[in-house]
Amino acid sequence: MAGFPSFLPAGFLPTLLLLQVSTWCSPVSGFSVKGPAQPIMVLLGADASLPCQLSPKQSAAHMQIRWYRAQLSSTVLVYQNGQEQGGEQMLEYRGRTELVGDSIGKGAVALLIQHIRASDDGQYRCHFKDGHISQEAIVELRVIGLGSAPHVYMMGPEDRGIRVLCSSGGWFPKPRVQWSNMVGVKLPSLSESQTQDGDGLFYVEASLVVTDSSLDNVTCSIQNPFSGQEKVSAIFLPEPFFPRTSPWKTALAGTLPLLVLLLIGISYTGWREHKAKEREVKKRQEESHNTEEMKREKQVALRVKSKSGQQVKSEGKQFSEIYNVGLFLSFFFLPALVTLNHENFHQDNSDPEREENIREETRVLLCNKQGDGNLIKLGQKEFTSGRHYWEVDIEDTDEWTLGIYEKPTERSGLLSHLQKKKFSVLEKKGREYRALTCSPPEIFLEEPLLIEKCPRKIVIFLDYEDSDISFYNMTDRTHIFSFTQANFSESLYPYFKLKSMELSPSVQY
Repeated sequence: MAGFPSFLPAGFLPTLLLLQVSTWCSPVSGFSVKGPAQPIMVLLGADASLPCQLSPKQSAAHMQIRWYRAQLSSTVLVYQNGQEQGGEQMLEYRGRTELVGDSIGKGAVALLIQHIRASDDGQYRCHFKDGHISQEAIVELRVIGLGSAPHVYMMGPEDRGIRVLCSSGGWFPKPRVQWSNMVGVKLPSLSESQTQDGDGLFYVEASLVVTDSSLDNVTCSIQNPFSGQEKVSAIFLPEPFFPRTSPWKTALAGTLPLLVLLLIGISYTGWREHKAKEREVKKRQEESHNTEEMKREKQVALRVKSKSGQQVKSEGKQFSEIYNVGLFLSFFFLPALVTLNHENFHQDNSDPEREENIREETRVLLCNKQGDGNLIKLGQKEFTSGRHYWEVDIEDTDEWTLGIYEKPTERSGLLSHLQKKKFSVLEKKGREYRALTCSPPEIFLEEPLLIEKCPRKIVIFLDYEDSDISFYNMTDRTHIFSFTQANFSESLYPYFKLKSMELSPSVQY
């Protein structure tokens, strides 16, 4: 045989050829592991499947397959000797995972995780081991938690505007919050805070100060950063609720520069004549000014106390308690002095103590299912100007009518039409609500209303000059409806009865 040394033994050549053929025919022992190129996105509470594949395709039934998190000891699942091994598995994954190996003969396996939690979010490693050879791939799981619809409500006056708060919970990961006006222009948040609960879900609060009274409403949008899904809520902002600049402040702003110049001139002249005397005069002026300011503040506090029937204990406590619409608006509206109408409420009540309680004036009217007429009776003159509000406890009454009516006065010259009243009311009958403007037996305006949560207490705000009547649900602090109409010219009275409007010529209201 040419090419081989002549000194090799004769039997060595077949042995050498057999060894060389055996080396060529041995299988390739190397392999790699591939995972999905993109993260796996799963909704909170659903099941997640994380796939993994050997390359080149080959059976993985005889291999050890290990799924783990940051390190080998943080085991999610171990497959060995043809079955799952639970000894090393972390407690939080027990009973929630299994290996889906329908194609394990081709090297394809998947980790199934049931009832996904926020803590399951992150990276997983798929580790294959065959003897002394091992390879792994990384699979990323992103958990998506969509929280509740934003709850948006007014907090109170601030910086010559209205402070509005938006809150929602149950989000994962941290959501994005965005305010916008009715045409979609984005508005910056005044403040924002996010906290996590024991399950790792986020609760977010964001506030906004609206100073533009021409905005009808503002919208709060909360978005999941992974999926882009969002939930949106809006709030209606009636223009009469915005603080107005008092006339005396405008006048003071115009005359203050002249007063300052005058005081500077007097001070300069006094300093030249007698510096010591000028300091004394200035000191007395400051003391007099402070005394007048204290008297003025005391008078304002006494007027507020006499109108609202509640003692104002401290300025700090006033602003710390403005967390609902009614208390906020009491800064701009006067409480109406109303009583229960004795002719229609408990006519047969013989209890003296109960009768005495009924006579007590209150702005919160307790709803009673007895009686058929108007339950509200003014303890003052009719409304002919100003801003007023009163509350009515509806409780669980199935049928009621609530609002105001306009009645011509004698001086209007319409003596023959004194009994023809014009109503602007909300009406409930069963589970249906509607807004009515009517003068029985005719209806001028009828609009059905969609009210998700049945109100148990309603507050009515009346602005005579702006011809605005607004109704708010004090159970969840939401706006129900507002009447905007031609200017009022007649006397207005509050109206409430435990029946719906029966619009027929024979019915008297």
